[in-house]
Amino acid sequence: METKVRPDTARQKAELLAGGGVLLPKDLRLPFPPSRSTAGPGAGHASVVFAFGGTRAKKRVSREEGDFELAQDGERFAILRGGKTLIADVELVPTLMHAPYQAFVNIDSSCMYGCLFCNSPRIPTHATKNLSDDRIVEMVLEASGREGFGSVAFTTGVVASPAHSVERMAGLVKRVRALLPDTPIGVEPYATRPDEVELLLDAGADEIKLNIQTFDQDIFDKVCPDLQYQHIMHAINHACEVFPKNKVCSNIIFGLGETDGNVLEGATVLANMGCVATLRALRRDEQNLPHLEKALGPLPAVTANRMLRLATEEKKILDKYGLTTLGFKTMCFACLSCDIVPFWDV
Repeated sequence: METKVRPDTARQKAELLAGGGVLLPKDLRLPFPPSRSTAGPGAGHASVVFAFGGTRAKKRVSREEGDFELAQDGERFAILRGGKTLIADVELVPTLMHAPYQAFVNIDSSCMYGCLFCNSPRIPTHATKNLSDDRIVEMVLEASGREGFGSVAFTTGVVASPAHSVERMAGLVKRVRALLPDTPIGVEPYATRPDEVELLLDAGADEIKLNIQTFDQDIFDKVCPDLQYQHIMHAINHACEVFPKNKVCSNIIFGLGETDGNVLEGATVLANMGCVATLRALRRDEQNLPHLEKALGPLPAVTANRMLRLATEEKKILDKYGLTTLGFKTMCFACLSCDIVPFWDV
């Protein structure tokens, strides 16, 4: 199957994702405020989504430093590296809520679990919004009236228990579904039981993301010591039984010291269930890297070549099992901005 973008564009995106932040010119006034996510790879940092060649990349931005530099060229922009143009004809894309074209809401960034790669619990309290359910619904409705709106998604930390967080998420899904009956809704909970998966489905969720995070169980035990590997796998398997095809996905983070073979074995196991793996390069920063390297030892940065190689191999796996990333209308595969996406970028 042909991809949506050219190979040179995929290479540019991989180089951008593999590098550090983007330096903004001191005199540049952005056409909209930068995104300040409380979840996902950019949690805790100001970031901007850059669109080019039919794809997108979300990058941390700063007025002080960066591996790349944004340069203005009339109404368009270019991204430079070492003074040379890496990507020409770049457009800045606003995020409705966390992601382009969708209201992607982090219900609560507080979390009782201490996964070492996750920065959400490390974000200062004043930045996490502490939103009520009524305010969340109000914000989603506000976003639904803005240009480009296409979908809704919910993620959350686990505050009291997985069951409590899933129940709150299901309540929000039910309320939004009643108000926006034709809008795709995605959910990204920490669900550990089949009934929690079904609660979200019954509430009106169209797509679900249940993150296994890594298929190297030794790394899993060190990085997510409080999570239950087998419970997550059972939840994924049940989700594949009750949700439609190409509507179940799961993060596999790479860059934690695992092998390529382990990543692709994980993608194969998930595909055999009916789940599409989101292969995500570890987003390293000053907040999570000391904790990760204390537990795992030195961690070389993920290269653009590795991103492209793994995504290309996963595409073959998904094709074998009749799965695709292109059927998703919410969350990460619809956003495109943090990963090299099979069938789209490669």
